[in-house]
Amino acid sequence: MTIANGLSVLRIGLAPVLLVLASQGAAHAFTACLALALLTDIADGKIARWLGQASPLGARLDTWGDLLLYLSLPVCGVLLLPDFVRTEATWFAVAVTSAFVPVALGLIRFGRLTSYHTRGAKAAAYLLGGSTLAAFAGGPGWPFRIATAAFVCAEAEEIAITLVLPRWHANVRSLTHALVLRRAAR
Repeated sequence: MTIANGLSVLRIGLAPVLLVLASQGAAHAFTACLALALLTDIADGKIARWLGQASPLGARLDTWGDLLLYLSLPVCGVLLLPDFVRTEATWFAVAVTSAFVPVALGLIRFGRLTSYHTRGAKAAAYLLGGSTLAAFAGGPGWPFRIATAAFVCAEAEEIAITLVLPRWHANVRSLTHALVLRRAAR
């Protein structure tokens, strides 16, 4: 177990904690727990690369942590921020759909989670994570809308990568990288 993998496992464990805190209405504890989960998402990959511990297992753990966080946050939003969810319903639905379509396509095409970790997905995750944290802390909705638009673009790139790759690869940084992998496979 590496430090980076431990952070991913921590994020996996925090997903059910977030659900429990939201169901209990513990908004402050939830927000603190969400901040910790988002920090582990930022740190795990950076630490893995810095320590030379990047691995296929780490990529899968990171993806599972992201997926469980993405699964839990909409439920938590409905429980803790029903007015925000109602006001931002269209953006909320777009964000949720954008999270799951690339995952479903990857499962259908490759029989596994994609684990691409593209640059666009990282940037969008930072924006979406920050705007989601701001929303749970009582902030305005406009940052969530901007982050959702960036997230849709990043997820569209992941869909394109899945359609381009001849076989599964972890850590595909961009569509350009996927095209290089495709040419190399010929």
